[in-house]
Amino acid sequence: MARRALFPAGARTTADQIKLSPGIISGSHVFLTGMTGSGPDGTMSEDLEEQFRQAFEKIGVVLREAGLGFGSIVEMTTYHVGLRAHFDTFCEVRSNYVSDPFPAWTAVEVAGLRREGAVVEIKVVAAIEPR
Repeated sequence: MARRALFPAGARTTADQIKLSPGIISGSHVFLTGMTGSGPDGTMSEDLEEQFRQAFEKIGVVLREAGLGFGSIVEMTTYHVGLRAHFDTFCEVRSNYVSDPFPAWTAVEVAGLRREGAVVEIKVVAAIEPR
């Protein structure tokens, strides 16, 4: 099966350094690498709502590279440091990006994430509609 990597503008250098694709098209699905809420300059906001919003915005950039939007997400896994403390805030932000029919979703609490200061990492799978 053919695969095609997705590299939005500016993502290639970092992706090459750690040997990953921000997204990859395989068959009729797009698989995204987990996204944290770092800003364009790489800094991690201490404002949790801003981290959540930034993570979703980064997902949107990769989806658009595939010609898709948030409505194409079929599965989402979120990894949280301190899940119970910020779950309601995360759900509020998430509701601005997903719509009915909502994607399948698993939320997992973890001890830590690779990026210093990150409290969430979001991984999604999106479906490509047949043309």
